[in-house]
Amino acid sequence: MGVLRVERTGPSGLAARASGVAWRDYDIQLTVYAVLLAALGLAMAYSNTTAQAGATPGTDTTFARGVVWAVFALVAYALATLFDYRWLRTLTWPIYLVNLALLAATLVLGSSDAASARWISVLGFQFQFSELAKVLMILVLARFLADREARLDSLASIVGAGLIVGPPWVLVMLQPDLGTSLVFIAILVGMLFMTGASLRWLGALAAATLAALPLVWTYVLHDYQRERLTSFLDPARDPLGAGFQLLTAQKAVSSGGWLGAGLTNGPQNRADLLPVQTTDFVFAILAEELGFVGGLVVFLLFAALIWRVLAIAWRSRDPFGTAAGAGIASMILFQLMVNVGMVLGIMPITGIPLPFITHGGSSLTSMAIGLGVLQSIAIRQRRAEW
Repeated sequence: MGVLRVERTGPSGLAARASGVAWRDYDIQLTVYAVLLAALGLAMAYSNTTAQAGATPGTDTTFARGVVWAVFALVAYALATLFDYRWLRTLTWPIYLVNLALLAATLVLGSSDAASARWISVLGFQFQFSELAKVLMILVLARFLADREARLDSLASIVGAGLIVGPPWVLVMLQPDLGTSLVFIAILVGMLFMTGASLRWLGALAAATLAALPLVWTYVLHDYQRERLTSFLDPARDPLGAGFQLLTAQKAVSSGGWLGAGLTNGPQNRADLLPVQTTDFVFAILAEELGFVGGLVVFLLFAALIWRVLAIAWRSRDPFGTAAGAGIASMILFQLMVNVGMVLGIMPITGIPLPFITHGGSSLTSMAIGLGVLQSIAIRQRRAEW
């Protein structure tokens, strides 16, 4: 009996490999780690709602909305797993245009929050399309890099990848959303590095980027963004203004000790002193109520999740699958490092969510779709046998 390996990814190629689905290759660990992290996120939403309301959460609360979004994310994850990822590779460029259209629509129709326009109301729910754009961008870059697998040591391939990321990056910056724009750059660099791009050219481009930072600081960033970026260096300079969030977050973390004050019992949480404590600064409340041990569990779960993401990427016989896994791992790792880092005061405050833990349906659903695509890759790597 011979083995047929079909490299095409169009409809005819998909039909020829229809028997290649192997559910025994489904990565159950990936699912378990993601669900546990999402459960921690729901626990923090429950704690936040209960501590502030002083009663069991009702139907229109942070926790109730979190449950609805968790169910929606599970459905999205299942659908993405069942959907043959090779169709995504075939439809890469239409996906890219849809991505640009969604980001442009956010600028025109998005709800305002201070100086930002980031959310669009969909059936009564606020959806942030820049979160979905991260995953869609990974798929587009994966196709581009997979098609140039043998030429990634060339400057043209690296510049081409940068040009693809450029338009959505600009649209996100115009919202303005500095945090998400930084995630785009981290995804690009991570995917180039892990798919074998030339380190020499990457280093040269990094040097050029550093040289351009003064121009970005002066002409691109808004005043409030510059203030947030510098406040972590000396938060005590303006303890009731720019430094208030960081000082309060550090107080919450330090008061948690080894085991924390217990769910719903955090002093900062109950007093509602920390702005955006259900979103950007949720880790501060987690550390306050679950302590060092709780924070350590979060880090271990993230480490295990990233390990499973990379395992699927390394096992993939398709360079598209390898590149997609590299992008998702880069996205999760960067957001983890920056979010926790800004809570601890070792990173600038940029408004980057903590995956699965931060309350937000857009972030959770987008992560679910990304992991679902990875599962689709995992179960469709076997060759059709004849």
